[in-house]
Amino acid sequence: MMKKTFFFALLAVTALNAQAQNIQLHYDFGRNIYTGEEAGRQKATITLEQFKADKWGSWYYFVDVDLSRHFTESAYTEISREFKLGKESPFAAHVEYDGGLSKSGSFQQAGLIGAAYNGHNADFSKTWSVQVLYKQFFKSYNTTHSYASAQLTGVWGLNFLNKKLTFSGFIDFWRGEKADSHGCLVILSEPQLWYNFTDHFSLGTEWEFSNNFVYNSDPTSDKTFFWNPTVAAKWNF
Repeated sequence: MMKKTFFFALLAVTALNAQAQNIQLHYDFGRNIYTGEEAGRQKATITLEQFKADKWGSWYYFVDVDLSRHFTESAYTEISREFKLGKESPFAAHVEYDGGLSKSGSFQQAGLIGAAYNGHNADFSKTWSVQVLYKQFFKSYNTTHSYASAQLTGVWGLNFLNKKLTFSGFIDFWRGEKADSHGCLVILSEPQLWYNFTDHFSLGTEWEFSNNFVYNSDPTSDKTFFWNPTVAAKWNF
């Protein structure tokens, strides 16, 4: 799971507070839906996220820790910094690092740089962002190589029913490479729906939609599109 939703959903929080943090626990049903292709998919994911705004812009990071019955399968992080381009401007410069480790090796690391357009309505109940980024993949282990790419990201956040429901999500498009080094379009989207029992505690779900993103562990299948839903709990600090 890659949580970009939190960064811009927190625009609503930063209208009142300069920083926020939450922890989420997701139980994943992907391996039950795709018993061959995703037989080794994690059972659960713990996510820690933090956002902090300052006079220059903002910091954001998340860490996903994937768990199976017996192991910590992996830990993945994204860390980004945005610099405001003018005091009242919706535009910002965006710099980001993506990477992590797994029990079988590591994720391919990447660095991103580009521009973001961030917006919201008057009461911050609706937030959105569009990012256009240059993405450089680095050689992270023997079976990978460095290559240049580009990424387009859209993010949204919506609070309604007197803030009892939150609908947020993101969609990413970027150029990836297959095992044969041929290019491919990677699509990843993770919409979330939360019911907020209090200001701190929420229950909800996340639906991961992806194409050319999930590793297919079934050599007899050429499937590239996957839908992986979760049930989840969240605590906002």
